[in-house]
Amino acid sequence: MSDRHISQHFETVAIHAGNTADPLTGAVVPPIYQVSTYKQDGVGGLRGGYEYSRSANPTRTALEENLAALEGGRRGLAFASGLAAEDCLLRTLLSPGDHVVIPNDAYGGTFRLFAKVVSRWGVEWSVADTSDPAAVRAAITPKTKAVWVETPSNPLLGITDIASLSQIARESGAKLVVDNTFASPYLQQPLALGADIVVHSLTKYMGGHSDVVGGALVVADQALGEELAYHQNAMGAVAGPMDAWLVLRGIKTLAVRMDRHSENATQVAEMLTRHARVTRVLYPGLPEHPGHEIAAKQMKSFGGMVSFQVEGGEEAAVEVCNRAKVFTLGESLGGVESLIEHPGRMTHASVAGSLLEVPADLVRLSVGIENIDDLLQDLKQALG
Repeated sequence: MSDRHISQHFETVAIHAGNTADPLTGAVVPPIYQVSTYKQDGVGGLRGGYEYSRSANPTRTALEENLAALEGGRRGLAFASGLAAEDCLLRTLLSPGDHVVIPNDAYGGTFRLFAKVVSRWGVEWSVADTSDPAAVRAAITPKTKAVWVETPSNPLLGITDIASLSQIARESGAKLVVDNTFASPYLQQPLALGADIVVHSLTKYMGGHSDVVGGALVVADQALGEELAYHQNAMGAVAGPMDAWLVLRGIKTLAVRMDRHSENATQVAEMLTRHARVTRVLYPGLPEHPGHEIAAKQMKSFGGMVSFQVEGGEEAAVEVCNRAKVFTLGESLGGVESLIEHPGRMTHASVAGSLLEVPADLVRLSVGIENIDDLLQDLKQALG
């Protein structure tokens, strides 16, 4: 990518990588190429390499170059959703009979993909506490082709030592896949720590405004990137040009947003630790969090996600969600607005009865960038 080395500073790369001025007009924002097909300069003579927008689209190319630069990867690929990216990755890496180690705390949709979809074509999986390297090592078999990690995890905010697991995976011949959605590349860069593949739901912090759905893969190895690109084209779940443009726009403010998300979340977590109705606060920025030291080592700051448990059980947790006013009751996360949800009944209903089942008294917050006093006051009144 020609503009990858404009700067080594994240904020500058986020704004400029992939965002080359339009050669026709000089427009500083890449155009939305809302087009399905392209005029060819003779049979097989592709102008700029474009023939059909499932295969490639200039707006999507700009986003993919930006993603690769931000994660320090060799190839970035943008998809219609985070799960579409995961599906493409799994069908590229795995064959019937292969095995994957998955975390004991993960997004419900990821678990559903393994348990209800991928397993139907003969892929095996087992669960391990990825915060414990010894547990991961014990879960690996001769058939293991991938170790899957979320850090911070969803919704319990667990922390995995990426460098340690990358070594374990490498020794076993497996790929280390890190879902970096909660941290974003501004706070954490898994490829630099030894991961092979980074997964994102672009819907979340990368887009940042709750107005787009998208997913991404970024890889360290060029050959793997080409193989994924082949499957992306063959399977077709690509990001549309408008969606790619919206994510590109969101990424330009990622750094300043993540700073504010992290600052607000820290104050929210500290307030919750002092509240009489809160029995446990899960936030890697708290010194008492079991993964705090590792998070401090591999993250720039601790992000905008906070989970907590309340006295009174499931019904009390649901009531807290229902009483919030500034915090909007809704699924998803990572937007500028604050969200609150009950994972057991909402985002993680698909893991009920499994090893990934979440506590019934758990509330998950996506702390936005509103005035912190308004957020604190809202939570206090919701807790009663």
